[in-house]
Amino acid sequence: MSKKEEVFGVHSVQAILNHAPERVVELFVQQAKDKLDHGAILKLAKQAGVRPQFCQRKVLDNRCGEGNHQGVLVVVTALAQLTENDLPALIENSKTAPLFLVLDQVTDPHNLGACLRTADAAGVTAVIVPKDKSSKLTSVVRKVASGAAEIVPFIVVTNLARTLRELQDLGIWIVGTAGEATDSLYASKLTGPTALVLGAEDTGIRRLTRELCDELISIPLKGTVSSLNVSVAAGVCLFEAVRQRG
Repeated sequence: MSKKEEVFGVHSVQAILNHAPERVVELFVQQAKDKLDHGAILKLAKQAGVRPQFCQRKVLDNRCGEGNHQGVLVVVTALAQLTENDLPALIENSKTAPLFLVLDQVTDPHNLGACLRTADAAGVTAVIVPKDKSSKLTSVVRKVASGAAEIVPFIVVTNLARTLRELQDLGIWIVGTAGEATDSLYASKLTGPTALVLGAEDTGIRRLTRELCDELISIPLKGTVSSLNVSVAAGVCLFEAVRQRG
């Protein structure tokens, strides 16, 4: 029997109905009397041949716990988990110079969700995280990602150091971020096949991860704070790459 997942939130559900309606098993929508406008979702569901089940808010509250479901929830068949074995195909099929976002020890689901949303906006080839000491792709992550978690390839690897070496063997330039790095982000060339590596703001990237980077850069900070939230730093770095790539 295929494994199933629950995805909630307007943008996440819309992304599923737009990009992978064949995965939908059930769609639950809060009753219209609650004055929520789900016209766009109902239209997408009709186009996809998905019949919604209307229910009271408490039904969704019970299924989503503390999550803000915004009146919609979809049960979908789970996708097969991508691994390091999928990297060569992703690189080969990329229409532009590949751009990876590697997150080392980012354990907060809200940060991971925000990073996925930014990664989608920047056209990232895939987001890579280690199996251990990393947030999983939870319903909270999906909700914060605002649909991006259903679109951006998400790769979970058993050994991040080994994966970085594999990326290097595949022609990817590894750029790590470190507060003490003397080279500026804005002096780095990010137009070629690149993997940007970021760590949690409290610990940064691990020592071995740092040693495997081809280049270490920092984001120039003008104020009194010593670091940025990882999702903010990811946005700054990724969109500098987007800017350089025109």
